[in-house]
Amino acid sequence: MHGTAEERAPRPVPQEIRGFLHYPGWLSPQEQAALVSDLRAVAAAAPLFSPMTPYGRPMSVRMTSAGRFGWVSDLRGYRYSETHPQGTPWPAIPASIRAIWDAVLPKARAPECCLINYYAEGAKMGLHQDRDEADFTQPVLSISLGDDGRFRIGNETRGGATQSLWLRSGDVLVMGGAARLLYHGIDRIAPGTSMLLPQGGRLNLTLRVVR
Repeated sequence: MHGTAEERAPRPVPQEIRGFLHYPGWLSPQEQAALVSDLRAVAAAAPLFSPMTPYGRPMSVRMTSAGRFGWVSDLRGYRYSETHPQGTPWPAIPASIRAIWDAVLPKARAPECCLINYYAEGAKMGLHQDRDEADFTQPVLSISLGDDGRFRIGNETRGGATQSLWLRSGDVLVMGGAARLLYHGIDRIAPGTSMLLPQGGRLNLTLRVVR
């Protein structure tokens, strides 16, 4: 990561919420800006696209990926693919992003996918489980950049009481252990809560072990 221990405050202690580990403000403003610069290079090699659900409805988020695998959705279903919809391989996960995984999850296997979702004002992600990976013992790590997003946490099955948590720019969240298969989603973006992205909106990065 950019900067030395003397140049930034100590990393935050995680806060547990229904099994999720929330690290508020893990990234300094300078680190966030550096990540955005690295993500622009990823998007230049693998442009953001608007996925279609298998049911023929467009998703409100735009997305791309880095790593060996990327996540795609179209009329053939939800799945991981080794190529962008344009047919080209995904770019490598930037070292700045991989460093966050290594710092937070030093005992986990190396991530094989960094899914990048862009939420413009009004975009949402319905409650869902991350079940397309082969090894549920490996965690999923989320990095928030830009406008605040309200993260909703459900249960192992659909229905029942949910709990919400506002994720802000620079926050890191770990979904592992008992929380690995909980339903979760983003049900609201708060426009204008961050100046990190010139166009506004929120970027969410999720690092995963696929195989």
